Amino acid sequence: MKRFAFAMALVLGLALAGCSKAPEKAADNGASNATAEGKTVINGIDGGGFPPYAYVDKSGKTVGFDVEAIEWIGKKMGFQVKHQPVEWSAIIPALETKKIDIICSGMSATAERAQRVAFSDPYYKVTQVMVVKKDNTTTLQQMLTSGKKIGVQRGTVTAKYLEELVKKPGMKFTLVQYDSTDLAMQDLPVGRIDASGMDNTIAKDVLKKVQDAKVLGTFDAPSEDYAYAMRKDDAELQKKVNEGLKLLMADPYWQQLKKKYDIE
Repeated sequence: MKRFAFAMALVLGLALAGCSKAPEKAADNGASNATAEGKTVINGIDGGGFPPYAYVDKSGKTVGFDVEAIEWIGKKMGFQVKHQPVEWSAIIPALETKKIDIICSGMSATAERAQRVAFSDPYYKVTQVMVVKKDNTTTLQQMLTSGKKIGVQRGTVTAKYLEELVKKPGMKFTLVQYDSTDLAMQDLPVGRIDASGMDNTIAKDVLKKVQDAKVLGTFDAPSEDYAYAMRKDDAELQKKVNEGLKLLMADPYWQQLKKKYDIE
């Protein structure tokens, strides 16, 4: 009986050994697919669209400066990227509750946000501007002190600055908040608002699409650094993103991206 049991064990052992060879063969064939087998990082983008950084084009494809940048970084650092539109005012809570893993969508790395998220190294500096109809002769000071209606995308640094500004002595304007800058710009030509606040790179993109508009002036606000946001406990991803970002900014592709999306 022992000899029979030994023989059966030997047969089973050989069978199992034969079965285990299949994954080894697959691993050989999949060496070039290491990235595909790695972690998928979900990037939260502004659900209302935030061109030229991250938005969904007419064909339904997610595109933009930050979209292509993080995809390039992912390929270099061994992870895939999936993009998920999220309402901007809820995007940090979505990160905190692990519905997304990173925010690469033109986010200002403010001190307030840094209390809740971990930022990558900064990659771009922006200022805040006011956009009006081209025939508007109002000065920036008058816009802020004469009871005008100013549109802004809720949850943005621009919105926070204007919320604080309107409380200061001498300031008099009504702040109208929208889900996206595009919605604000739809109301500007028809007179529902007198101006729309946004950052300078967004304004550059807006003026390409809205011919009857101009930049009235730059807010008296400090410039902001753009960076990518991650959870504070995701140090590994933060390290990979910073390493990849450094490689990207040293690569010719970085200048190609800036030229493609008109970001200087």
